[in-house]
Amino acid sequence: MPLSKPVRRQLLHTRQVQCQGFERTDGLWDIEAHITDVKTHNVDNAERGGYVGAGEPFHDMWMRLTLDRSMHIHHVEAVIDASPFPHCPGIAGRFRQLEGTRIGPGWHRQARETFSGIQGCTHLHELLAPLATTAIQTLWPSEESEIMELAANVMLDRCHGWSRHQELIRKYIPHLYVPADTHVSDEQDSAIPDQSSRRHS
Repeated sequence: MPLSKPVRRQLLHTRQVQCQGFERTDGLWDIEAHITDVKTHNVDNAERGGYVGAGEPFHDMWMRLTLDRSMHIHHVEAVIDASPFPHCPGIAGRFRQLEGTRIGPGWHRQARETFSGIQGCTHLHELLAPLATTAIQTLWPSEESEIMELAANVMLDRCHGWSRHQELIRKYIPHLYVPADTHVSDEQDSAIPDQSSRRHS
């Protein structure tokens, strides 16, 4: 069912985020995201030759995570093709600090702390959430037991469907199940291993 019919209006801005997951021939996976911001009108910008034209990307950025089946990130590449200021692309290489981390509990928090404020790029950072969920969908196993193992490491308590209070968790991952009327203590929360720390090789 679509949204309800709006009042008369005019399109001003379109943000598009496209994510894709690729299985590589070397046993790893590439998860890629591309974000663009495009306006339907000219925007004054002295740093971009006086203005950014209608239909010309105000932001145009890419990120690729190369990871293995356990969600360990082997390589990160980020590119800024279009931005408001000429110095913006200089921050893209900093996202390689994600190399050696693992998508799972605590990963988003670690990324937020690593790239907060002037240490990161708002729009590249925004790509991390859809990249993570795209990685999960790309590597989603076909065997039920593997699905539950993946859920325990990555999905548990990340959304309503995978709440540790759900009957599904009691059935398939009983050691992580907590009744809905039970307070989750720090000790119980730590039962889900935070495997987002860096892997040193």
